[in-house]
Amino acid sequence: MDILHALLEKLDAGLIVSCQPVPGGPMDNAACVVGFALAALASGAVGLRIESLAYVEAVRAVTDAPIIGIIKHDLDDYDVRITPTVAMARDLSAAGSDIVAFDATARVRPDSIGDILAAIHDGGSLAMADCADLNDARAALAAGADCIGSTLSGYVGQGPEPTLPDFELIAAMAGLGGFVIAEGRIRSPEQAAKALAMGANAVVVGSAITRTEHIVSWYRDAIDARNHEARDTARG
Repeated sequence: MDILHALLEKLDAGLIVSCQPVPGGPMDNAACVVGFALAALASGAVGLRIESLAYVEAVRAVTDAPIIGIIKHDLDDYDVRITPTVAMARDLSAAGSDIVAFDATARVRPDSIGDILAAIHDGGSLAMADCADLNDARAALAAGADCIGSTLSGYVGQGPEPTLPDFELIAAMAGLGGFVIAEGRIRSPEQAAKALAMGANAVVVGSAITRTEHIVSWYRDAIDARNHEARDTARG
C-alpha cells in the first residue's frame, strides 16, 4: 500500500472535522481556521476538511494530519461549485491537500470528472467525490475516485433543504465497496455513530462543531419556539 492510500487507514472509523467558517463572518480568517483545526485534532479528530487555498496552506503549515482540501467557487454558467475546475484541483494538491474533494454530481460542468481526477492524481493527492446520489457514487468509483462522500445529498434538487443526514444513501454507498465518507447535516454524536453503523468508513462534521453562528441559531430557534408555546398556553 502506498503512502497516500495509507491515509485512508488513518481516517477509517474516525471523525473528520470540517473547519469552514461562515463566509464573511468574524471567524473567517486564517488564525481562527488554524485554531479550529488544532483544537479538533487535539480532541481526537483524525483529519480535517479545509476550504480555500489560503486556509489549506495555513493549516498545512502547522500539522501533518490528513487534510481534505476544497475550493467553493460560484460559476456564472454552472451549478457545480466544489472544486469545479482542473486548475483548482491542481492548486489544492500543490497547497498541501492529501485528498482533494470535488463535485461529482451528474450536472453540466466546465471540466470533466475524468480530467479533474487526473489532475488530482497527477498532483500526488487522492480524490474524494462529493456525491448527491448513488448514481454519482457509482460513476465516480468507476472513473477512479479514491473515496466517495454523501456531501451533496439534498443540495442539487428542488424543494427545501433537508435537516437530517441521508442515512439511506450512506448505507447504499457502503454497498458499492469503496471508501465511504459520510457528510452532510450530521449534527450530533449519535448521528455520527449511526453513520458509521450504516457502513460509512469515516464521518465529516462541520457546522455542528465549527460554525458558531449556526449552532447558536439552532439553540435560539428552539428557545424561541418554547417561549412562543408558553405564551400561547398562558393566553389560552
